[in-house]
Amino acid sequence: MKGQDIFLLLKLVSLYRQETDTRLEQLDEGDRFQSWEGWELNEDDALFRRELKLLVPTAFAARYTARGLEKETGISKSEVSSSLNRCIKVGLAKLDRKTNLPRANQKALAEFIAYGLKYVFPAQVSELSRGIPTSFAAPVLKGKIMSAGESIYIWPDAKGSSKGQSVQPLYKSVAMAVKTDPYLYEYLALVDAIRLGNAREVAIAKDELDNRLRLS
Repeated sequence: MKGQDIFLLLKLVSLYRQETDTRLEQLDEGDRFQSWEGWELNEDDALFRRELKLLVPTAFAARYTARGLEKETGISKSEVSSSLNRCIKVGLAKLDRKTNLPRANQKALAEFIAYGLKYVFPAQVSELSRGIPTSFAAPVLKGKIMSAGESIYIWPDAKGSSKGQSVQPLYKSVAMAVKTDPYLYEYLALVDAIRLGNAREVAIAKDELDNRLRLS
């Protein structure tokens, strides 16, 4: 297993959720995802969002191809294929019987993230930097835990809105990928909270992630 495998699986969860969740159409209007960004939106990000909103349901299949997943995650097509093969082999993913599209095994994924992830992919924290808030600094966990005044955690990114301790994401393109996918941002921020938090914080993050995976 590699870090990008978990990243890709969470993207699959997000795509599956987006197929039937019209709330994603409200990205620019706020509502469900009001203040979900932790960065300055550039023209490319805004254009990609508009392109996604124009997709009809039948066009979703293209987003599951190696080319589509490469575009949305930044993982190369060859690595996407290798990652999917690894995940299918260990039971963390499967091919849908009706559509043949790759799907995450969400129950198994939730269990692995909750009990094994921080040992297999421990969080690496380094110097203060500018970036995108993650863990308990991300909007998904805002107000869940009272801060003691310590530095927040961020993924390094030149367009990030916050300054904090840098956390190495599961894959180098995470900061790019979350800018067009609020669900993916939530999932990955919760994963970091599980990797970085104390016992009480981890319990809260696990509950939040489990709720979202069961909704997907």
